[in-house]
Amino acid sequence: MNYKVSIAFISIVLLACTPKQANFLSVDAPLPEATAMASISEQPQLSTPPLESTGGNQTDDKGMAPQDPLQGQPIPMDPRVRMGKLANGMHYYIQQNQKPENRAELRLAVAAGSINEDDDQLGLAHFVEHMAFNGTKNFEKSELVDYLQSVGTKFGPDLNAYTSFDETVYMLQVRTDSQDLFDKGMLILEDWAHAVTFEDEEIDKERGVVESELRSGLSADERMRNEYLPVIFYNSKYANRIPIGTREIINGAPYETLRRFYQDWYRPDLMAVVVVGDIDPDAVEASIKERFSQLENPEDPREREKFGFPDHDETLVSITSDKEATFTTARVMYKHDHKPVNDLGDYRRSIVQSLYNRMLNNRLDELRRKAEPPFLFGYSGYGREVGDLDSYTAYVSTGEGEVMKGLEAVLRENRRVNLHGFTATELERTKIEMLSELETTAKEEDKMESGSLSMRYVYHFLNNNPVPSPTQRWQLGQALLPTIELEEINRIADEWITDGSNRVIVVTGPEKEGVPLPTKEEIFALVDKVEEEDIEAYVDEVSSVPLLEEMPKGGSVAEVKKIDAVGITEWNLSNGVKVVLKPTDFQNDEISFTAFSPGGTSIYPDDTYRSASMASYIISQSGIADFNLVQLEKMLAGKQVQVGPYISELEEGLQGFSTIKDLESMFQLIYLYFTDPRRDEETFTSLITRQKQILQNIHVNPNYYFQDKVNEIKYKGHLRRGIPTTEEMDEVSLDQVEEVYRDRFADASDFTFVIVGNFTPESIQPLVEKYLGGLPSIKRNETWKDVHADITPGKITDRFSYGQAPKAQVQMTWSGDFDWDDKLARYHFGSMLDVLRNKLRESMREDQGGVYGVGISGSPSKFPKENYSVIVSFNAEPDQVDTLIATAKKDIMHVMEEGPTEEDLVKVREVQRQERIKNLKENSFWVNSLKAYYHYDLDPEQLLLENYEPYVKALSPEDVQEMAKKVFGTDNFIEIVMMPGEAADTKE
Repeated sequence: MNYKVSIAFISIVLLACTPKQANFLSVDAPLPEATAMASISEQPQLSTPPLESTGGNQTDDKGMAPQDPLQGQPIPMDPRVRMGKLANGMHYYIQQNQKPENRAELRLAVAAGSINEDDDQLGLAHFVEHMAFNGTKNFEKSELVDYLQSVGTKFGPDLNAYTSFDETVYMLQVRTDSQDLFDKGMLILEDWAHAVTFEDEEIDKERGVVESELRSGLSADERMRNEYLPVIFYNSKYANRIPIGTREIINGAPYETLRRFYQDWYRPDLMAVVVVGDIDPDAVEASIKERFSQLENPEDPREREKFGFPDHDETLVSITSDKEATFTTARVMYKHDHKPVNDLGDYRRSIVQSLYNRMLNNRLDELRRKAEPPFLFGYSGYGREVGDLDSYTAYVSTGEGEVMKGLEAVLRENRRVNLHGFTATELERTKIEMLSELETTAKEEDKMESGSLSMRYVYHFLNNNPVPSPTQRWQLGQALLPTIELEEINRIADEWITDGSNRVIVVTGPEKEGVPLPTKEEIFALVDKVEEEDIEAYVDEVSSVPLLEEMPKGGSVAEVKKIDAVGITEWNLSNGVKVVLKPTDFQNDEISFTAFSPGGTSIYPDDTYRSASMASYIISQSGIADFNLVQLEKMLAGKQVQVGPYISELEEGLQGFSTIKDLESMFQLIYLYFTDPRRDEETFTSLITRQKQILQNIHVNPNYYFQDKVNEIKYKGHLRRGIPTTEEMDEVSLDQVEEVYRDRFADASDFTFVIVGNFTPESIQPLVEKYLGGLPSIKRNETWKDVHADITPGKITDRFSYGQAPKAQVQMTWSGDFDWDDKLARYHFGSMLDVLRNKLRESMREDQGGVYGVGISGSPSKFPKENYSVIVSFNAEPDQVDTLIATAKKDIMHVMEEGPTEEDLVKVREVQRQERIKNLKENSFWVNSLKAYYHYDLDPEQLLLENYEPYVKALSPEDVQEMAKKVFGTDNFIEIVMMPGEAADTKE
């Protein structure tokens, strides 16, 4: 459960800038479908056969066809969905879908969110959502969650909800192999719709949980957002309806105020039920009618108003800083009324927008890779923000003191397009990419996940998004893309970029002496300067050289072994490469692989470590052979293929995927990453420059500060643990990077390749022999080294202060030796964590209301030493830290002394069993599991349900108790607490 924000806010992580625009504000689960940078494959699409003519060659002054014959033509729904409307106004959607088997995804969509709150209800739309899990007519208090866990439903992935400005959505996966289980799931939806009990005691307990969720989000980003959102949402109610609400109302709202929101807005005319899965549509429709027809609307229902965004003639500016801000950002937004996609003409317009966005952002990404990059991340494009607000936005994130340089670069690229447009080769390449994506999705039409399908229907109800089938989208792409010409694309931005009216400029950055943020006047001057520049046209550099000019000599399959029970074929090739093949039909057009070899960065001395740790990233960003990454991406346009190398501490390898038709390209990339990695000075300089800018202020962020302190304490400041400094990035040498990478991939004889997907051994053998059999082999005998980056033994307590937000962060670590070869002990270890995960959530969240979430993680390790570690972490109100630490320790001690109850184990066993059943039908599970099993020389038959289930059935309270005694009875315990305030340490 969480809240969701829907404006663009960018998060940059170490080592990479993610070129995607995140969504802004909502509470609980992530938004399934982003709208800001929709591609044709994501957009609600059409379901008509290919069109004979669309009149795309003649355009008016707005770039659209005059009297467009597509205008007014309806966009049909996916023919597989059954939809209807009850007499009380409730909508429903039903679709039969068998991925995953014996499961159904249930959704309750409520067309009401924080925008519908009264002034005394700020945050209560989200609070109501929480209360739906804390008592209903048929499930008292926590019985709902307890029941669902007992039948194999996992809290979080299978049971969740979110609240945003305009909607609240509940999500539940239920089993359909039992009519009773399915009926109970429908009963839960029915209770959520009209029978949440809102008991006083439960409301008071949940106040702490909701406040903890609010506290979790307190940060520099949140403080600055509170400053600039009212500017973006000028004179709109949205500015004062952030879904998480206010601490005062969360803690002090009368019970009836909370109930009033539920009574006003949870009513059938504002709701939809969605059921997608392995079901009988007729039976489900009858169940919906029986259960939900009885719901009644209020006699005098409140009007659900639409709240708009008032115009403003002048440019509005917000410049805000914070001492804990890590990056400097700037965005120029041109606000527009939302343009819905109601007919085929609207849909064609959305394709034009998507083409424009893609091509411009490809240029910006190319600019980011220059030796002296003007920004860490840049984005421009048209998309939906929230409610009925669209915007055309130019956004940039930079290091300190670089924001004007970055903003100028993004604005200049926008201006370059305005003056000269895009090139014909750019447009053709982007069309090919879109069609390829649509084709791939169409081929997987019968293998789409029910969860994804269900959310499409949720957004049809909430936003009137049309949802045709993937095949129909592909047909429409084939029909419409050829009609879109370059001139039309090049003129569309004239609608988007206005002369100051409804324009907003937002700048955020660190509050740091000597690094001032630009003034409003300086930004205006920069915008005017770029508008007056004479800018040269973009040159699209495209190579006609083939990816691989000289074919490898190849090798042969020297030895074959089959494990029929698991459907695995093992090949040992003539050059020593081992290949593990697992053909599946889980996806129609997907082949995934991973490859690994022992060694990694561990075999290099400390004075080479920084270069070794960056080697695979730098090489992967440099391109391959004679092609830099930009040229390589252009060459691969239209191919659904991805291959990437990695070098971790103990191993090196590659991983990737492709479609069936692009499989040879995947093997060619694998071959080239071994034999012809690219040395690129410009890429190296660009990456190191950007990495240093990212690290420049990283420690002013309390989360990074805490993590670095944790690593320093746990590992005694070991060189190979913790966040590097900007000075340490200067130690990275391109010569060393190249030397390390070439050394790690010089010998394929100790590599194991795991390939999973829709192929047969016979069909893939020629490619395996040609490309994997042709890899270099020098038959060296090597393995990893122990770098002794061990968790510090003994008992350590460390408390220090840092951060403005009134929240504390806690991490507790237990560690010790472990007999890794005892497979039963490994299973008991994981089961113990599952038991404690439930118990800590119940006591610390549900009973005490002290945390929004508590994490417990850990695993036994075989390499480089046989040991284990377990980590418990949470954030909390500072004055509750000691109480919550004591609660966690008490729960652990109880399991050590008394063991779990049988009820505890029922939840764990069934979740484990159901999870394995689902995983056995997923390619990703087999890729990752087979890699682990071959890495540790285990029997892959143990992955099968019939060999796993006996462990689950035999799990006893005594097994968990004994494991808890071993794990938590250790003398090695580290407790680290960061309180808010100025930096100050207290060590014991």
